[in-house]
Amino acid sequence: MPSYTEENYLKAIYKLSEAEPGVEVSTNRIAEALQTRAASVTDMLRRLGEKGLLDYQRYRGATLTREGRQAALLTIRRHRLWEVFLVQTLGFNWDEVHEVAEEMEHLQSPLLLRRLDEFLGFPQLDPHGDPIPSEDGAVQRPRSRLVADLTPGEQGTVVAVKDTSPAFLRYLDKVGLSLGAQLEVLDKVEFDNSLEIKVNQQQKALISAEVSRNLLVTQ
Repeated sequence: MPSYTEENYLKAIYKLSEAEPGVEVSTNRIAEALQTRAASVTDMLRRLGEKGLLDYQRYRGATLTREGRQAALLTIRRHRLWEVFLVQTLGFNWDEVHEVAEEMEHLQSPLLLRRLDEFLGFPQLDPHGDPIPSEDGAVQRPRSRLVADLTPGEQGTVVAVKDTSPAFLRYLDKVGLSLGAQLEVLDKVEFDNSLEIKVNQQQKALISAEVSRNLLVTQ
């Protein structure tokens, strides 16, 4: 069973590999994601390789094995279920749950996790719209589009965010773009690709290109 730190590494490697499928994850990228030294990452990758959780080649990077991927997905499953619990049951806001869930995701009891999933009604998505891996590690991602790819006149329902930092989530709350919000693109500004939008068929807002690249909608 991976340790607390090993689970954090496996989760980080999984997320980095998902961002660039088919590309081995470099030591420097892992160090940046975990805010640690590259030398420490190298030592951990060797240890995880010895445990059969990843394949590591110096100067090339790391790739999760089947066992490593399953361990990473289990950690992510625990994290996202705890986020749902914190929002639905304890009344946390979506910008408050990540750090708490980071601690709770390392609770190892399979029975606790199954009871939690059942108590929550077997949710498919976490409070940020990310899919919750199933018990066997399957991940079903809803079809969606970036707001940045919409053209004037197109509409959509906000279903997920790519940036889950508290500052970004608080900004979305301020402009009314939490999950479930309806938006319509009114205009795209040629100068900087910012978008003028209408939210819930009422208020208008101007969002930056960066914001639009971090919002996902279904149509």
